Amino acid sequence: MDLESTIKKYLPMTETAYLILLSLCEPKHGYGISKWIADKTDGRLKLGSGTIYGTLSKMQADHLITVFDEENNRIIYEITSRGRSLLKAESERLNELIRIRNEIVL
Repeated sequence: MDLESTIKKYLPMTETAYLILLSLCEPKHGYGISKWIADKTDGRLKLGSGTIYGTLSKMQADHLITVFDEENNRIIYEITSRGRSLLKAESERLNELIRIRNEIVL
C-alpha cells in the first residue's frame, strides 16, 4: 500500500490511534505506551491492553510501526518513516481545524 492509500485509510485518525502513534516517536512497549498516554492526558484516557495491542498489530501490518527490540519478554515498538508521514498529515488536518475555529468568535 502506498502512502496516499495509507493516509486515506487512517485519516481522520481516532484519538487513540493518533496518541499511540505519537507515543512511539520514542521506542516503547505496550505498558509504556499506556502509561505515556495516561500521563499526557492527565488520566483522562486509559487504554486497555486489547485496545493497545489491537492497534499496534494493525499499525505494524500497515508499516506505520516496527519492532525496535525485545527485552524481558516485552516487544518494543517504534514509529517508521511512513508512520511519521501519517502523523504529519493528521497534525496538518488538526491544525487546519484549529485555525478555522480561531476565526470564529466563541
